[in-house]
Amino acid sequence: MMKCLVRGELRAAFVVAALLATSPQRAMAQDYPTKPIRLVVGFPAGGPNDIQGRMIAAWLSARLGQPVTVDNKPGGSSNPATEEVVRAPADGYTLLLVGPANAINPSIYNNLPFNFLRDIAPVASVIREPLVMVVNPSVPAKTVAEFIALAKAQPGKMKLASTGKGSSPHVSGLLFTTLAGVDLETVQFAGGGPALKGMIDGEAQVMFEPMSASIEPVRSGKLRALAVTTTMRSAALPDVPALADAVPGYEASAVTGLGVPAQTPKPIIERINKEINAAFADPAMKQRIADGGGLILEGTPAEFGKLLAAETEKWGKVIKSSGAKP
Repeated sequence: MMKCLVRGELRAAFVVAALLATSPQRAMAQDYPTKPIRLVVGFPAGGPNDIQGRMIAAWLSARLGQPVTVDNKPGGSSNPATEEVVRAPADGYTLLLVGPANAINPSIYNNLPFNFLRDIAPVASVIREPLVMVVNPSVPAKTVAEFIALAKAQPGKMKLASTGKGSSPHVSGLLFTTLAGVDLETVQFAGGGPALKGMIDGEAQVMFEPMSASIEPVRSGKLRALAVTTTMRSAALPDVPALADAVPGYEASAVTGLGVPAQTPKPIIERINKEINAAFADPAMKQRIADGGGLILEGTPAEFGKLLAAETEKWGKVIKSSGAKP
């Protein structure tokens, strides 16, 4: 009888200790947020990442009742945005716009001061976005096959616009040159906005740019779309074929979501995830995402974490096979 009483007392003590350990986190989550929130975006204003970041910030501001401001921290290989969030207090008031570069850079740069998959906790996936293979109107090719033939006839003459080493346009271009067997000179620009301007001005002839940023210059005739990078056509550009039709095995997309410092309390992560997923039931938000050519990517924090791990593995293989270096 005495042993049973002791065991019962021990179990009760463990339960009380567990409740005491989790109650501060639960209390923090119940009060959250009580002050403005900062969303750190690792790219300049005007590009696709910035466009999506501001859309997400506006939605969360309305849902959470606190201002959510976008803080652009471009920096290429130094990854200042990710490093800043890794080192920020784990209290839910500093968010990271997670994009393709976060899954790509670990395979290009071996001296990053953080481990993205370890140091950033996934919060919510938001959009899976096709990229568009666009060319300057001066390029005579009207199809991917014609462009490949032109590039092979003039090796090294065609310039590929990139938004920085390790960006989605960069590795999507690497995948294309590898699978298509073409030689393109890469021109690096400081973000999507400058790259699009350079494309329109003729400083480069071809680019793989997320649809949210490329769709306007395509529709206005400033650039010509040859293909979308997903395996299926996009409803936003229904007349543009999938690149895989001409280059079998090609597939690329830009996955965007939110992350926070790794030790952020789980209830806060779940609260933000809940508010993000609520956007996908809102007709206006659904239409805005569709207008930009994106596909809704709802899910749990754990599901987003698995997706980021898979993307990291995929682009690691592409970078290794291409021989790309910083």
